[in-house]
Amino acid sequence: MHFERDARGDWVVDPEQLASRLEIKPERLRHELRLGLITSRVEAGKDADEGCWRVTVRSRKAAWQGIFNDAGLLVSERRL
Repeated sequence: MHFERDARGDWVVDPEQLASRLEIKPERLRHELRLGLITSRVEAGKDADEGCWRVTVRSRKAAWQGIFNDAGLLVSERRL
């Protein structure tokens, strides 16, 4: 999995990869995104995650968190 930054500096991910992490279909993810039912949070890493980014995504039924290095490569992940 790889996150990239857009022209505004926002993190962007392939919805199919994210959907698989939340164990939902990509179409369902897109639908829930349009309805505002998916939330995400990006935080600068602290302590052991210093120099990385912590990305947390929550749907109505699942939550996932990934730690990404500054190049956008997934370092670790877990279901919440």
